[in-house]
Amino acid sequence: MIPESTRPQKGREARLAQALHSLADVVDRLSALSERDYQNPYRATEWPEAVDPEGTWFSSPELLSLYGTPFFEQLSEQARRRLSFHEAANFYSLNIHGEKTLMRGLAGRLYRKDLIEVAPYLHHFLDEENKHSIYFGRFCTRYAKIYPSRQLEFQKAERRDIDDFLFFAKVLVFEHIADYYNVCQADDERLDPIARFINHNHHVEESRHLAFGRRLVAALWGTCAPDWSESTKSAIRGDLEQFFIASWREYYNPDVYADIGFPDPWQVSDIAWSADPQREHRYNASRKCMRFLTSTGILEQEPRDAS
Repeated sequence: MIPESTRPQKGREARLAQALHSLADVVDRLSALSERDYQNPYRATEWPEAVDPEGTWFSSPELLSLYGTPFFEQLSEQARRRLSFHEAANFYSLNIHGEKTLMRGLAGRLYRKDLIEVAPYLHHFLDEENKHSIYFGRFCTRYAKIYPSRQLEFQKAERRDIDDFLFFAKVLVFEHIADYYNVCQADDERLDPIARFINHNHHVEESRHLAFGRRLVAALWGTCAPDWSESTKSAIRGDLEQFFIASWREYYNPDVYADIGFPDPWQVSDIAWSADPQREHRYNASRKCMRFLTSTGILEQEPRDAS
């Protein structure tokens, strides 16, 4: 919980209303695109009866959490492909868990008086996240499994303005990381067609969510941060940094390594996490998001693990 003393709110509410009104152009443009590209998730693609986890790639090899580590070198070509299958299932599972939290947060903010300006696009946001969950869930339940999450739920701040900011900022961090994988894998011809479809489809809609999220998070910070004490801003930054690290840590899932047959999956997770090639990978994948957060002053420096 991040405490903050009660301050006069009329000025902040007026500034927030003005800031959200300035988003009318992006709300209208993105809503029009969502309406134009609307799709039925049950008819958008054909799902094969079965897939071959060792016959093709389901994740780009260079994006695997063991790539560049001695563990990857120990694996046969078939085992590497099986790893890519389980890591795809883990990636989709992370999105399932994240989108459950996201959908609850969006639904709770629909038509709230102070957010009414962005309500039209929140509807599309919520609808598209639900469809993403259908695709991710169908892959995991039909061909693999849903890996459990070790990530804690978003903590609710005492004040609504802080809670709103942290919610949308964490969503932005989560989606930036996922979209990096989507972009890299959508056009990777080595991947199974169903994996390419899921990544491409997710990226197309997530690109709109990210455009909206960056504008909204910047507006919330610019409006609310001047009224927050330095200790509150420091706590907010610490919360975001912890979320960033925890989100990445789930990509190094011991359950995946156990399914591949490693005898000490937790040790594999720790070693892979600390490997220099994986640090470089996380830096490259996070660079765009970190540039936004630091350029807006939301973060004063990149989280330690980003570098």
